[in-house]
Parts: sequence; structure tokens; C-alpha cells
Amino acid sequence: MIIDDFKKVELKIANVISAERVEGSEKLLKLEVGLGEEKRQIIAGIGKVYEPETLIGKQIVVVANLEPRFLMGLESRGMVLAANAESGPVLLVPDREIVPGTEIR
Repeated sequence: MIIDDFKKVELKIANVISAERVEGSEKLLKLEVGLGEEKRQIIAGIGKVYEPETLIGKQIVVVANLEPRFLMGLESRGMVLAANAESGPVLLVPDREIVPGTEIR
């Protein structure tokens, strides 16, 4: 991948405001996240590893400039960044509190 392609990806810090399981799925969680003054819903495939209540208040990294997608009838306006570990997804999180909506470069 050339650097210009990577620059197109808009990574931001988000605060998890609420989280719940998506009915009918073992894997999907519905997250409401805050990106500064903007709130949005993201559907994330991390439910086999993370309990929804453990995510509330956590800061995570999201891809913020993706086209909306529908998963199990729910709109997802972004993607949560996670490493693909043998034990399942591992969220990428900042090592200290940072202003929500801050862009990662």
C-alpha cells in the first residue's frame, strides 16, 4: 500500500456511550460512540470476546469515513479497529485519555 492510500483512511478516537448485543447474533454488538460533537452507531463483530457493559466509557479507535453499511438490518457508520488475535479480536485503544474525535495520523 502506498502512503497516499493510507492517508485516505480517517482514523479517530471515539468514546463508547452505549453497547448492546444485536439480537440473533453471537458476534455482533451495537455501539453508540461519540466522536466529539458527533454521535454515531457502529455494528462491531467483537461480541464473542467483549461483554457490552465492559465497553461503556472506553475509548476506542474507529475508521470514521466509511460509507454506511447495514448488518442484520442495523446501520453501521464506521468500523472499530481491532487486532485479529488467535483468541479473537483485541480492541486498539489509546494508552491515555484523549479528546473524542481526535484524528489519528
